[in-house]
Amino acid sequence: MKKNVLDFTFEELEGYITQKLEMKKFRATQIADWIYKKHIYEFDNMKNISKDDRYLLNENLYIGIPEIKAVQESKIDGTTKFLFELEDGSTVESVILFYPNRVSACISTQVGCALKCKFCSTGASGFVRDMTAGEIVSQILAMEEVKNININNIVYMGMGEPFLNYDNVIKSIKILNDKKMKCLGGRHITVSTSGIVEKIEELGDLPIEVRLSVSLHAPNNEIRDKIMPINNKYPIEQVIQGCKDYQEKTNKRVTMEYIMIRGLNDSEENARELAKLIQDLKVMVNLIPVNPNPAGYERPSKKFIDQFAKILIENGIDVTIRAEKGTDIDAACGQLRRRNEKK
Repeated sequence: MKKNVLDFTFEELEGYITQKLEMKKFRATQIADWIYKKHIYEFDNMKNISKDDRYLLNENLYIGIPEIKAVQESKIDGTTKFLFELEDGSTVESVILFYPNRVSACISTQVGCALKCKFCSTGASGFVRDMTAGEIVSQILAMEEVKNININNIVYMGMGEPFLNYDNVIKSIKILNDKKMKCLGGRHITVSTSGIVEKIEELGDLPIEVRLSVSLHAPNNEIRDKIMPINNKYPIEQVIQGCKDYQEKTNKRVTMEYIMIRGLNDSEENARELAKLIQDLKVMVNLIPVNPNPAGYERPSKKFIDQFAKILIENGIDVTIRAEKGTDIDAACGQLRRRNEKK
């Protein structure tokens, strides 16, 4: 059976072609350069590789770029969402977001999600399977080719819980970080989790300096239980302690994602409680007005969001209010996939 070359780290690629295919070692550098730097996804188009070696590559390997099933592009800010079809027919979503200083991609790590957060459309579709490292990486390559751009910032914040597919996620990070492959610095890679505590701590041991983002979304267990079933296994105190342990190892700031839901977690009291909860952490809180969702939750008014932010700032907490991107398309995770499933 042919192997997907995107599933290989550089060391694995080098080992495979020298030991299995009996090629010269330098071929690995050439292949990686064609794929990750020049966006050539057919071995026959790699012109500095001999015809005989190209034949061997075609017989044993393939470059698994997913098929585009649907695309939505915002007329407001250019935000572009892709629905990709993987080899087994499963579909996942990826998004490109344009900022003045970077081109960022939000990528998926699982087909569906098992966590069933009440505000998330992905969880409403259920969990299918983990994505391989190559499938995770392929989202970046496909989007770069189609849009003719260089993606220089990546957030693992699409469909799925990255830390429930930890090994494949970390492998994909190593591939994207490798200088002979995508060569993306660790500080330009953010991994988001709903709070898988042991993996938060494990990430602190990773030699690549990636950033951590935690989907907190509540200042206490009572509220978090209502919207995030994962809180039953990893209550909020454990999540905060995991972040403290991570910071002791890395001294890195953690981003706390906080989806704001009208009448549920947006009060001044909630803001003060949140400030107290995270006061011993080096954090930045990212306030996110809730997107359309299966539970019918609504976002607070701008006045409530601004007041919430003000209270955090007064308590010494760094705050951002997420800039709206792709408001005229199905920008939130899972929406485009669910729309296509219903057709």
